[in-house]
Amino acid sequence: MKPNPSSFRKSPFSSYLLTLSFIVLFGFLYFEDFSCLFRQQQQQQTQSNFQQQQIPNPPKEKEYIRLPFAVGDDQNGCDVFEGRWVYDEETRPQYAESSCPYIQPQLTCERYGRPDREYQHWRWQPRRCDLPSFNATFMLDRLRGKRMLYVGDSLNRGQYVSMVCLLHSIIPENAKSFKTFGSLTVFTAKDYNATIEFYWAPFLLESNSDNAIVHRVTDRIVRAGSINKHGQHWEGADILVFNTYLWWMTGTRMKILRGPFKGNGTKDIRALETEDAYRLALRSMLRWVEKHMDPQKTRVFFTTMSPSHEKSAEWGGELDGNCYNQTTPIDDPTYWGFGSSKSIMRVIGEVFRKSNVPITALNITQLSEYRKDAHTSIYKKQWNPPKPEQLDNPKSYSDCVHWCLPGLQDTWNELLYAKLFYP
Repeated sequence: MKPNPSSFRKSPFSSYLLTLSFIVLFGFLYFEDFSCLFRQQQQQQTQSNFQQQQIPNPPKEKEYIRLPFAVGDDQNGCDVFEGRWVYDEETRPQYAESSCPYIQPQLTCERYGRPDREYQHWRWQPRRCDLPSFNATFMLDRLRGKRMLYVGDSLNRGQYVSMVCLLHSIIPENAKSFKTFGSLTVFTAKDYNATIEFYWAPFLLESNSDNAIVHRVTDRIVRAGSINKHGQHWEGADILVFNTYLWWMTGTRMKILRGPFKGNGTKDIRALETEDAYRLALRSMLRWVEKHMDPQKTRVFFTTMSPSHEKSAEWGGELDGNCYNQTTPIDDPTYWGFGSSKSIMRVIGEVFRKSNVPITALNITQLSEYRKDAHTSIYKKQWNPPKPEQLDNPKSYSDCVHWCLPGLQDTWNELLYAKLFYP
């Protein structure tokens, strides 16, 4: 049978219609899926952008930098300046007064008749950890070829002598020396090519009290911007231990000189509040440190104020008493005497927080506040022989500022040791 010609005429149209219908149907069925997928991609992209704006990238961990001289880290959560005094006859004192020939006669309490020895046996015990044991051999080995320098007043000199006493006994007699050159005192450990030194600068800045021997000046004047006067003698030190406090406490405003001491004519002297003058000195010290000390090789410390115990009424003692005849520490953990200025402590914190170089504060103030028993009192070489009326009333000439050696200042150096090697 022959095919119907009309079937050939309708076939192309039917095919096109069928194809178009299939496309429309396909689009209808999948349009929602495509649009939904597109909306999800848009939402995911929007959400990602939002999260990037709202949630900052996690901070990169700071690069761990080991400080010079450090051999380990401190115990986590330990504040070595917070604790209590423990009586210890087994490990204290760490040397005998008679065994250390470098102690000034103003600090040799046994020699000048102090009858008790308990002040030598107290050991500082941090609350949450233990202090590393002071090892003289280890320290001298770490100081090999180095220069360690204490800078400040007589209290810093006491800490310096304490350090020499802690170290010298392991050095043969012919391998050490102790010499003074004006404001500079140098202890040399010859086999180690090391020196431990003290430089007299009670204000750090130049002052009219800079003579290491004759410096009892009532009208104290400090010259602003004069850190280099003394600083030239500190250059090259590998470890620096600063202190300054006692000489600022005049009870009046501090006189600051603009310009040189020498020369004729009117001098520009201005009176500043003690805190402002003290701040000026600390800032000068830090600028000098930033310019002359390499934080990759050197370490800088600052010993906070050393307290005095002039009025025993402050700790519940006699109304007219002081440190004289005190043989035990204060056991009130909150005790703070009027001789220690909290405003000065705030200045230290404020200035050091803005420092551009690492500086470690040895916060010896609170722990030393407890040690009313550790002062030299009347047991020292007197600059002037006591008068008969003074001898009748020993409290009248007791030194409640300086400390017997061995004693409290050995602990200051144990804390320095801990912060130097285990910062």
